Amino acid sequence: MPAHSAPLTLSPLAFTPDEIREVVALYAGNPAYWRAAGEYDPDDIQAAQVEADLRREVAMEGCEVLLARGGEGRLVGVVCLLRRHPKDGLPWIGLLMADGHSRRTGIGRRLVGLVEDRFRAEGRSGLRLAVLENNPDALAFWKSLGWREIDRRQDLAHDRPCIVMHKQLA
Repeated sequence: MPAHSAPLTLSPLAFTPDEIREVVALYAGNPAYWRAAGEYDPDDIQAAQVEADLRREVAMEGCEVLLARGGEGRLVGVVCLLRRHPKDGLPWIGLLMADGHSRRTGIGRRLVGLVEDRFRAEGRSGLRLAVLENNPDALAFWKSLGWREIDRRQDLAHDRPCIVMHKQLA
C-alpha cells in the first residue's frame, strides 16, 4: 500500500531517543518552513533543542504533541495541539508538519482531517491556528481545506506576523 493511502495513527510523543531522532529528521525535511519560522537552523537541527522545545510544549496546560505514523509505523507527521486557548476557549493547532519528503501526497490533508475529526467528535464547534505571513504555501494549503482568515497579529512566542485562521467544525 502506498504511503499516502496507508492508515494514519496519532499517538502521544513519549520522548524516547528514537522518537526524538525521527522528529529531528522530519523537521530537517522541511527546511523552507524553518527558514520562514526562524526557530531552527534548517541545516543544523539539534536533537537536544527539539526535545527541550517539545518538553516545554507538553508541559503547558492542555498541550499535547502527537506523532502521526503511516504504513509500517513510519513517522509521517508531528502535530502540536492546544486543547483550549485561554482567550477564546477554542482548540488550536500550534504546529502541523508533514514529512517534507511526502509533499503533495495528501498526508498533510489527512493529518488535518484526523485533527478536525478528533475535535468534532468531542463536540467542539471550531478550531484555530496561526500561519506565518511569510509562508504563502502554508496559507494556500489551509485555505484549500476550507479554513478562513479571521485576524492578523503577532504570535506570542516569537513576535512574528501571523494570519489567524478558523474552521467551523459543527
